[in-house]
Amino acid sequence: MADIQHSLDEIMQIPGALGAALVDYSSGMTLGTAGNGALDLELAAAGNTEVMRAQMMTMGSLNLEDRVEDLLITLSTQFHLMRPLTSAAGDGLFLYAAIDKERSNLALARRLLQNVERTLDV
Repeated sequence: MADIQHSLDEIMQIPGALGAALVDYSSGMTLGTAGNGALDLELAAAGNTEVMRAQMMTMGSLNLEDRVEDLLITLSTQFHLMRPLTSAAGDGLFLYAAIDKERSNLALARRLLQNVERTLDV
């Protein structure tokens, strides 16, 4: 099992990675960040918390018996990925990664976040 900083550093190995965070979506606070200074990760985490909350609330309102694997926001130059943790210890937490669209492969980035989520020890 990997600790938070190691996991975020692993996300930063994605080609084109701009930043990564582990976020508590009940409070919007980060439990850890890693980045190259291109983004204000605290601000991004707080803003994306609202996106995650809205999705979870909508699923509850629709009585969907399903789970979110990841959320994707596509900008003209960036991808922003959010992946809720599935472990009991990770309940209410999500991984966030911002990556440069031109220098990354979205499928590989999603796969890496899945792997990191599976091995993260919180």
